Amino acid sequence: MAKVISASNAAAMIKDGATLGASALGLSGWPEEVAIAIEKRFLASGHPAGLTFVHASGIGDWKTKGPQHFAHPGLISRWIAAHAGLSPDMARMIADGGFEAWCLPQGVISQLWREIAAHRPGLITKTGLTTFIDPRVEGGKLNKVTTKDLVKVIDFEGQEWLFFASFRVDVAIIRGTTADEKGNMTVADEGALLECLPLAQAARNCGGIVIAEVEYLARNGSLHPKSVRVPGVLIDHVVLSGPDNHWQSAGTRFNPAFAGAIQVPLDEVPAMALNERLIIARRAAMELVEGCTVNLGIGVPEGVAAVAAEEGVGDKITLTTEVGTIGGIPAGGHDFGMSLNAEAFVEQQVQFDWYNGGGLDQAYLGAAQVDRDGNVNVSKFNGQFVGCGGFIDITQHAKRVIFCGAFTAGGLKVSVADGRIAILREGKAKKYVNTVEQITFSGAYATKTRQPVLFITERAVFELHDGQLILTEVAPGIDVDKDIFAQMEFKPRTSPALRPMLAGIFQPRWGGLKAAFAAKNSSPG
Repeated sequence: MAKVISASNAAAMIKDGATLGASALGLSGWPEEVAIAIEKRFLASGHPAGLTFVHASGIGDWKTKGPQHFAHPGLISRWIAAHAGLSPDMARMIADGGFEAWCLPQGVISQLWREIAAHRPGLITKTGLTTFIDPRVEGGKLNKVTTKDLVKVIDFEGQEWLFFASFRVDVAIIRGTTADEKGNMTVADEGALLECLPLAQAARNCGGIVIAEVEYLARNGSLHPKSVRVPGVLIDHVVLSGPDNHWQSAGTRFNPAFAGAIQVPLDEVPAMALNERLIIARRAAMELVEGCTVNLGIGVPEGVAAVAAEEGVGDKITLTTEVGTIGGIPAGGHDFGMSLNAEAFVEQQVQFDWYNGGGLDQAYLGAAQVDRDGNVNVSKFNGQFVGCGGFIDITQHAKRVIFCGAFTAGGLKVSVADGRIAILREGKAKKYVNTVEQITFSGAYATKTRQPVLFITERAVFELHDGQLILTEVAPGIDVDKDIFAQMEFKPRTSPALRPMLAGIFQPRWGGLKAAFAAKNSSPG
């Protein structure tokens, strides 16, 4: 029982200037009790101060939980992570220059824990080349007070790579479901495995400490050894949390299906409304190939899974999430990162190994801004940083990328009837711009690697060809000059083989995806 301590005692062990690592996504894996205790101690005493806070995935619930507890002047001096959008107060402090801040890709950070644990010098990868992570662009630096380069361009055997250096980890804060008296920790009720094991190894091998928060305490020897995700030899202290501070995701306290404990019926998938999101999802689903492995981003791309299920082809593809679920149906919204009826769970850093080596056949991601060169921005808007998350890791290494999103933003209203679409009200902001605010996806890099890239909207489809956007399809009912070119800051090339988008996807009921699958499967080659 010596390992079990209070959250306040755990917080007291964190020294000023320590580097603190966390393994979480949303509220999955996030030790909320420990975070509350750190905040209380700081507000009462001014300690711990000047922490370097490092995490791979976006953490928080957009409200009060997660790293919001750390958003006090002086508590954090350096922030290194992939996403801050789920913790708006932290994002504001980044924008205001409240501390030094770097954005590094989600996969890079999750894999970097292993390099640190093994005392290797760092991670060498192509992830981030020619994006805002590249030091020749922005180096991932997010404000004026951040001047040091954490990323280097290196030449290795005639190829260009990025090098992310290892650093010391003083404290790892992780979370599981149950720990025994020796500290052996399971994650049975968690919605993702994340990277708690390599993070714990990194902290211990740096001479640091590991604090694990769990819901339940078990008698020593009562846990099945194969159920133990982090062995007790790596865990210094265990904190017990109450259910109110142990959420499975940012939106759900607990769903046994997210933990893989039960399989839920998916026969009755709620039908999507006939609007621009459904049109985009249907057209995007036409790019699916039987047997393909797919990653779906948050937002509009989530509709691809719903369309595939409704059209009866959901069992012919494998959907995955970057945090480590394989198979099933990825959840969306505040439950992003969770999956219903997953076939397997793997650790986040392992999933990114697979992704980085070309394991993804297709990736469907959103696009907030697109420019004439095919660059995409999803990470920074009007000077406010959100972050890249796993976007860069996924888009740079997938065999094929399909960007999905409405043509304009902020109030777009359409009407779909009789196999045609009409624009009733344009969005307030143009999304196809001369220059993106930040390069989260590099069109130049995609062109260099000959990666097929498609941009699908409710009214038009574009392809990236020879480093430029080309208009290839136009929706029925759309005027090219008025509804497309006039709503862009640049005029793209037009394909000589310009064709209409499939009329069937503009009907209340489609029913054509299964036939499209059959046709692709029977095609020669």
